[in-house]
Amino acid sequence: MSDLVRVEVDGKVATIRLDRPTMNAIDSAVQEGLRAAAEQVSRDDAVRAVVVYGGEKVFAAGADVKQFVGQDHAVMMRDASRVMSAIDAVARIPKPVIAAVTGYALGGGCELALTADFRVSADDAKWGQPEILLGIIPGMGGTQRLPRLVGPAKAKDLIFTGRFVDAQEALEIGLVDAVVPAAQVYETARKMADKFAKGPALALAAAKAAIDGGLDGDLASGLRLESHLFASVFATEDAATGMKSFVESGPGKAVFA
Repeated sequence: MSDLVRVEVDGKVATIRLDRPTMNAIDSAVQEGLRAAAEQVSRDDAVRAVVVYGGEKVFAAGADVKQFVGQDHAVMMRDASRVMSAIDAVARIPKPVIAAVTGYALGGGCELALTADFRVSADDAKWGQPEILLGIIPGMGGTQRLPRLVGPAKAKDLIFTGRFVDAQEALEIGLVDAVVPAAQVYETARKMADKFAKGPALALAAAKAAIDGGLDGDLASGLRLESHLFASVFATEDAATGMKSFVESGPGKAVFA
């Protein structure tokens, strides 16, 4: 595990904490730290939900542009897949993930936040994909995850112009799910995570797999995936607990182990 990325576990919630002064630039060391952190929280059955957090001042202000200078096409062809797979490891955490965003979520920082299931933004945070201003394009999933979240036209607006988006606009276009004062960002994300951590872990993992997997293909393939996962959760203790509680006590009262 990199010193620049830590996993802090409190109860059933893990926080993946970026700590690369001063702006949490996502250089190669941070990328590999994120990969290791994602693998750790994915394996740990005691962890039921995850918060990704950059601290009180900034989430992540993009990639380290200095690492790009002088790189040729051959080098970047090799490195691009490594970078993508590191960020994608966070997207594939089979548990609810909330990004707690303060300060800036720009470029790779925005792309990291896009891997989460939900995004909590500080009211003074800035979002954006400014890669076009460097003569390049997003390379950590922005061209794919952003249009799936906000629609292709709005994604093209942000990516083609490279402009920054304030928290209110981010909320209006569906880029973020909640806007709160900066001092409340982590607390709000943590409360969301605590709620999910009390839920049925295997059913939540199946629901996430069905939704994310369905978005990767056509409707027919997605329906087949849902049908398979729907049947599979009936083999779990969560399903037995939930249905027994419903019959005996009514909805919403089940306590999952």
